[in-house]
Amino acid sequence: MLPHMTESINELITALPDLRESLSAKRELLLANAVMFSEIPAPTFEETERARFMMDRLIEAGCQNVSTDELGNAVGIHPGKTGKRNILVAAHLDTPFAKTADHAVQVNPNSITGPSIMDNALGCAAVASLPTLLSQLGIELEDNLVLLGSVRSMGKGDIEGMRFFLENNQLPMRAALLCEGGTLGRLSYSSLGVARGTIDCVTVRGANAGRLASGGAIPVLNRVLTKMLEIPLPTDPVTQVILGSVIAGTTFNTPSRDAHLRFEIRSEGAGVVNEVLEQIEAVVAEANSIPGAKVALNIVGRRKNTAISFQHPLIKSARRILKELDIEDHTAPSTGELSTLIGRGIPSLVLGLTNGDHRHDYNETIEIDPIFTGLAQLITMLQAIDGGLCDAND
Repeated sequence: MLPHMTESINELITALPDLRESLSAKRELLLANAVMFSEIPAPTFEETERARFMMDRLIEAGCQNVSTDELGNAVGIHPGKTGKRNILVAAHLDTPFAKTADHAVQVNPNSITGPSIMDNALGCAAVASLPTLLSQLGIELEDNLVLLGSVRSMGKGDIEGMRFFLENNQLPMRAALLCEGGTLGRLSYSSLGVARGTIDCVTVRGANAGRLASGGAIPVLNRVLTKMLEIPLPTDPVTQVILGSVIAGTTFNTPSRDAHLRFEIRSEGAGVVNEVLEQIEAVVAEANSIPGAKVALNIVGRRKNTAISFQHPLIKSARRILKELDIEDHTAPSTGELSTLIGRGIPSLVLGLTNGDHRHDYNETIEIDPIFTGLAQLITMLQAIDGGLCDAND
């Protein structure tokens, strides 16, 4: 019999092998939901169909107050026995793949392959399947579980969905767990400072174009890229400028009239992102003086550096559980929704559910067997929070 109340983390640790085995025996529900989520296109700002599927699963599981808010977040409540406190369990619904992409999923004996299966169809499936799994396992929590499928998390969405939910939600959250498909052992409890933006180059043809711009927008953007790569970056705190994508041109023999770069600055140090951004602004200003070229910088997203203590009981419990599961923990800062949760004083953690490859490629792949270890970790963490084992001493 799996425990639903505990006065010691040891009781939960002892139950982990049986819990993992029980979850593996109930794999059909979770895997079916993961495949369905993956096959529903959900580019950022177009998550309606996935949100509807999330709500359908929560309604079938008997959740209360299932709805979408004004922004499109899907939310439902799995009621606790007393319901005096609330735990948020969330997964972002959106993906980087266009609706026109082939979303067919291939299920193999040991793996599943398809766009967004790891980021974040599996995370969504875990949230949607959780009420049914808890019921089948005979696990009753005292706290309510607030189950959220958030929209507008990625790219230009700038975690708007989670921000909107937290700004308008009336329920105080005891803690929050964010479910991601990968990687098993991931423990993110700090958030990087981030600035995400685009640089757009447009050139004119004719007498007003200088030598560089007469070759089109690509040479102009190339000069910008070269200057950006020359910007010195500190190694402590670790700082990166990630050049995510370049879009330009339509053919072989015509100079491109416009070219576009998407980039991200991220740093573990407070204030460093702004310092690097100022240097990029100077590069863009210099490029704007090229005859026949217009270069514009547009910042589409920002994150602040946030963290909870390494010694917080939430983190200690997570590490203890992973150790018992014989999984090496991977501590890595997050660039996602974690920042806004911690920024609001909610002890929060990102958990990875399995191992996989080719993240954000069309052949994104997850391993099946480790999923049930990841689910055992998730459920045991919920039991630990529910039992008061993750509350900080005020």
